[in-house]
Amino acid sequence: MATPPVKVYGPALSTAVSRVLVCLLEKDVPFQLVPVSMAKLEHKKPDYIKMQPFGQVPAFQDEDITLFESRAICRYIAEKYPNKGTAGLFGTNPLVKASIDQWLEAESQSFNPPSSVLTFQLVFASRMKLKQDEALIKQNEAKLVKVLDVYENRLESSRYLAGDEFTFADLSHLPNTQYLVDKTDRAELFTSRKNVSRWWSEISTRTAWKKVVEMQNA
Repeated sequence: MATPPVKVYGPALSTAVSRVLVCLLEKDVPFQLVPVSMAKLEHKKPDYIKMQPFGQVPAFQDEDITLFESRAICRYIAEKYPNKGTAGLFGTNPLVKASIDQWLEAESQSFNPPSSVLTFQLVFASRMKLKQDEALIKQNEAKLVKVLDVYENRLESSRYLAGDEFTFADLSHLPNTQYLVDKTDRAELFTSRKNVSRWWSEISTRTAWKKVVEMQNA
């Protein structure tokens, strides 16, 4: 079998890498996951920096095209392959696209910062033999609570964040939330909110995401 032209560089355990992987799986686009050892600093080597100038993961290649920011990569995938896999990840008309963009902005600016801090502190710090920062955990948990209260209200009248169809606005929340619900004792932040809990149950059991979780646990 020919090697897929699309390559994703980085470990599946990375939240940013897994965001790209689930997007590719939703769009039914074949890809090759290329391992990058963070421990060996392979993400800082010159050849890798050419693809990812900030020395982070993921890096993405589609033949002669390279991209490096997970949300931009996902938008590219959805726009390039509009008729493959799950349709409408980035909307099919201006109003839906605007709704997706505003909730994606909420994810990247309001949800991602505190949830990323909590994911690192509660999941990865111990793996890296680092001491947890309890003050930082408390501060960011309070920030996340405020965001989830907004989501709870939104999801009272909408099945998904951007409307009644699953979109990238929902997909982008999967990586951090999976860690917080499954790998920490903070699951009740999500499960104690009726609408957020229902929403999380729906998006986290999608076939594409379950495949990513399997890759992470392999």
